[in-house]
Amino acid sequence: MGKGKLAKFADMEKYENVFQYPYSVVEHVPFPMQGRWHEEYFHNDHPIVLELGCGKGEYTVGLARMFPDVNFIGVDIKGARMWTGATQALQEGLKNVAFLRTHIEIIERFFAPGEVAEVWLTFSDPQMKNPRKRLTSTFFLERYRNFLIDNGVVHLKTDSMFLFTYTTFVVEVNQLPLLFRTEDLYHTEGIDDDTRQILSIHTYYENMWMERGLNIKYMKFRLPANGSLVEPDVEIPLDEYRSYRRDKRSPKQTAK
Repeated sequence: MGKGKLAKFADMEKYENVFQYPYSVVEHVPFPMQGRWHEEYFHNDHPIVLELGCGKGEYTVGLARMFPDVNFIGVDIKGARMWTGATQALQEGLKNVAFLRTHIEIIERFFAPGEVAEVWLTFSDPQMKNPRKRLTSTFFLERYRNFLIDNGVVHLKTDSMFLFTYTTFVVEVNQLPLLFRTEDLYHTEGIDDDTRQILSIHTYYENMWMERGLNIKYMKFRLPANGSLVEPDVEIPLDEYRSYRRDKRSPKQTAK
């Protein structure tokens, strides 16, 4: 029988690769490693890459295995899920991995300007009813700008056509440099071997979507440090399916 939530939380209190700062704490206690992740945790000057909404940490750990000269930090508020990746990383002796348990809405409090090179968004909730909660909204892109290097890369890998379409419009309206885009990742020709290897990492949720026969979408784009960002003013068809634990509960057929 697997460990329960309380046992997992007890483990993570002792894990050297986990930092826990929920709202109730972070409002009163500043994060001491902001701007000092290289010196105080990783002990190197390798690029830092974030996975926001990391869930069980499959991408964080998988990327860390592939790229020992890059530092990876998985961020999520769900500690019981995060335990899986944090435990794996410790068992495998992966020194280029850390996990941060907090709300993504306050992510800029944990990193200094220019401290992060890339951001991965893997199977984020599409938040069809609330644009401000979408992790590719201008609300969040402005936050990423606070710590990303100029023209840092944002990756989106998703099962949601709604979120993918919305993000496409965000990129187009704001003229963000688009590096790659496909609506059917595993049936697209011309992807180089290195990129295909990276994108072959499957999360728990991804396997569920693929079993349903859903296409996996992927794009990556650069986020310049300067320039105003605006939300796209366009109606987008809602996803027809109900994802795992995602109930759109709306009679509407489209949303902005």
